[in-house]
Amino acid sequence: MRKIDLELIVGLFIMVGIIALCYISVKLGKMEWVGGSGYQVTAVFPKLGGLKVGALVEIAGIEVGRVKSLSLDDNYQARVVLDINKDVKLQDDSIASIKTKGLLGEKYVDILPGGEDEIIEDGGKIQDTVSPIDLEELIAKYIFGKV
Repeated sequence: MRKIDLELIVGLFIMVGIIALCYISVKLGKMEWVGGSGYQVTAVFPKLGGLKVGALVEIAGIEVGRVKSLSLDDNYQARVVLDINKDVKLQDDSIASIKTKGLLGEKYVDILPGGEDEIIEDGGKIQDTVSPIDLEELIAKYIFGKV
């Protein structure tokens, strides 16, 4: 009888540990169980410069969303789908740019809000985009005197 009680307690302890590990993995990975709690907006860039799925989307340094997916469009440009929080409304003339945190840090999408009254709807597109600065290209131009 005592052996069965001990095995039951050990089994419950292991189950609680596995559930805790799963919960921590989901939280640290910033994954979502169900679809996002916002709306999706598309932006097209000539090049991404190392932007990855899951990267931050910020306005004025505040996180307002994440990069949901990356793909090529018909013109061989990078199509970026952004998942924006539902309480943030983007104006039609907003500008999206890819920036780097620090000198060699991670890439993120920075959005400069516009001044129009029209709002980008779910599935809409940010018209104005700015590609990231390519540090290697700048150094090469400087070294070979093409600045």
